[in-house]
Amino acid sequence: MTHGIAGWLPFWQGTAVFFATFILEDAAAVGAGLLLAAGSISWPVAFASCFLGIWVGDIGLYALARYAGRGWFERSSWRKFSEKVERSERWFGERGTAILIASRVVPGTRLPTFLAAGFLRVPMPRFLFVTGIAAFIWTMLILYLVQLFGGEVSHWLSTYKAGGFVLLGIGLVLVIGLHLLRRAFMNFDLRRFTTRIERWGHWEFWPVWMFYPPVALYYTWLSIRYWGPLLPTAANPGIVSGGMVGESKMATLDELMTTSPDFTAKAELIAGTTFEERLASLREICTRRDIVFPYILKPDLGQRGNGVKLIRSEEQARGYLGQTSAPLLVQRFAEGPHEAGIFYYRFPGEARGQIFAITEKVFPNITGDGKNTITELIWADPRARFMADKYLSRLQARKDEVLSAGETLSLGITGNHAQGCIFRDGMEFCTPELTACVDAISQKLTGFNIGRYDIRYGNVDDLRAGTNFQIIELNGASSEATSIYDARNSLFNAYRQLFRQWALVFAIGAANRRRGCTPLGPLKFWRHLRNYHLQAATYPMAD
Repeated sequence: MTHGIAGWLPFWQGTAVFFATFILEDAAAVGAGLLLAAGSISWPVAFASCFLGIWVGDIGLYALARYAGRGWFERSSWRKFSEKVERSERWFGERGTAILIASRVVPGTRLPTFLAAGFLRVPMPRFLFVTGIAAFIWTMLILYLVQLFGGEVSHWLSTYKAGGFVLLGIGLVLVIGLHLLRRAFMNFDLRRFTTRIERWGHWEFWPVWMFYPPVALYYTWLSIRYWGPLLPTAANPGIVSGGMVGESKMATLDELMTTSPDFTAKAELIAGTTFEERLASLREICTRRDIVFPYILKPDLGQRGNGVKLIRSEEQARGYLGQTSAPLLVQRFAEGPHEAGIFYYRFPGEARGQIFAITEKVFPNITGDGKNTITELIWADPRARFMADKYLSRLQARKDEVLSAGETLSLGITGNHAQGCIFRDGMEFCTPELTACVDAISQKLTGFNIGRYDIRYGNVDDLRAGTNFQIIELNGASSEATSIYDARNSLFNAYRQLFRQWALVFAIGAANRRRGCTPLGPLKFWRHLRNYHLQAATYPMAD
């Protein structure tokens, strides 16, 4: 019994340090360092609990300002200052990285900096990357110094920690108080309020900052275990950054069109730099490849369905080209009408690969009754109401339209959960024939080991037989086995599946590293990440 309790001691030590960082983060790190010096705690437990506590706290401040503070601002009378806020966003966007790094070491600046980063909508991946690296180095430094010098460091750090805690408390009270006052005395929408409360009970709709901390924790553990936080960039040597960020969709589609033309929806990168040159190139491609309306326009660098639009007229195409100067590709619309995501993997040197997961994608729609508007129909739908803001933004011009009885309206055509698509576990479609087909396609590609094919198909029998489907995208190491978002799935099983997936990514990256593949360096990774987010800020809303 004593041995069993002792076995849990590291867990309780780590938990105590983790939550202590939410109160006084550096003081908690100092305490962990003193425990290290006394031999009362191990390095992995001390480091992991301090680092994650500090990083999660940073993310919490960012999320508070972005999702509560900015939301309150845009709905309040203060929105008249939107132009000034937009100028501040541009200013912070140019200098944000240096400011975030400096705030980690300058006393008293973290709270206002991280709140400002959230309020000014610094892209979340950028914030996570910069603060994660800074917290990683800072935690290592504090633990090492305290081990060497003990209580002297504690006295140095304690000179400014209390003020930051008081400011945090004041900030929380102000934001929450203003939010509650607005709800109480302005246009209170009970339906919207209750729906948002209910949404917390459906984990598939949780925001990124709430769902992913356990995944980040596991990723950190894998980084330590395999000695490389960027090891996943070696998982697919034939794809830029292994498919983590910054990879060209057109590059993979080009190779697929060459090696498996019968299974790939034809696409081509639009040439030119000016609007006129790009429009002329689009017209020429459509004529040469016999691509007719409707067709797909989407960014060459894209994630989570951002910027994907079904173009039904030249007017729409002109509008798209006029909104962004980012590299774009045009793709023949694969009629389907069904879509699926097939997550595949193969270890280097193995004769055959396997299908890890299949996602059946169901495109949401509503049916008119001749009485209610589109807005009312969405809010009355038991699932669509949880994504009402997304759907109504997309259908802004039609939100007050009344659909005739029996008339059906699609709420989206992008097969992405973030864009409102419904995901179901589709492993029932997995057959030896489909596995053999996907494996044969994959082995023709240069340096591809793990990732997800997004495909469209006509009927289930064809899919099971491994015939008559069209690949519309291939995503690399950062893609997910999206079947986890099946509403019938438990949160525990979703995390278990994601942990298995990331374990595969790291193991395959390690195998490629042993074969001579070098993971991407931090600077190059950061450049790819920054380039993507600069472009993504100009993408139009997806369909």
